[in-house]
Amino acid sequence: MINGVHVILYSKDAAADRVFLAEVIGLPGLDIGHGWVLFKAPPAELAVHPADDSERHELYLMCDDVEAEIARLTGRGVACDPISDQRWGRVTRLQLPGGGKLALYEPHHERP
Repeated sequence: MINGVHVILYSKDAAADRVFLAEVIGLPGLDIGHGWVLFKAPPAELAVHPADDSERHELYLMCDDVEAEIARLTGRGVACDPISDQRWGRVTRLQLPGGGKLALYEPHHERP
């Protein structure tokens, strides 16, 4: 029986991104040794979109109020892209210390 999902973020500065996830985003982590930390993720949903390239995958964090979450994050020094209104929700992207970006969105749809 499948009982979970393991997500991997690749980073040019993994240590900085781990600190960001723990201290800025607020995800509880478990140090499993040798510098590896696993973070407890909030409830998730999984969608499958049609595409010409099946090698790309995306990760979005979800929230109930994207403007309030942007205000909280920018207050902690996080750079956020402008909000983009999509038919499925309102989305921004957060700048990670390791150079990548992480999407954050407020869905318009019912959540499973």
